[in-house]
Amino acid sequence: MNTPDHASQTAASLAAVKRMEAGLAAGEMDMTPYFTPDFLWRGNQGCGTKKGIAEFQRNWQFPLRAAFTDRDYITEHFMADGAWASCFGHIEATHSGTFMGIPATGKRVRIPYMDFWRIEDGRIADNPVSVDFASVMMQLGVDVFGGQGWESYDNGTATPAHPD
Repeated sequence: MNTPDHASQTAASLAAVKRMEAGLAAGEMDMTPYFTPDFLWRGNQGCGTKKGIAEFQRNWQFPLRAAFTDRDYITEHFMADGAWASCFGHIEATHSGTFMGIPATGKRVRIPYMDFWRIEDGRIADNPVSVDFASVMMQLGVDVFGGQGWESYDNGTATPAHPD
């Protein structure tokens, strides 16, 4: 692909993602303008994999909205290259419903994420994503690492192992 075509594709990919993010932030429920019918949402452990818009809504969008209300989507930085775009940021939200078995606390939490999107014909076809649910659970008083997280190395309460 020559440079002008690549630059155009990069700009179009970024624009497609920003349209989708604006739709999510506005609380839109119809995702068909943003995703291909057979798109794949690939989350990290605890988030699962969603195949198509119906699974994405039923198994991601609805449970997230049920657990967290008053959501503010804060994208810290977008990047794009050709058919791919990405960002990192967080959602600030109120824990208003059950999340990972934790009943609503009313706490305001920060949900960190990194998203990667592959764009086809102006819509998202593939979406590898990492959402830091362990951080959210810690904010809600549940340490999924049972005190064995490597932050203990950073704060000096534990000594890391060293290879022989």
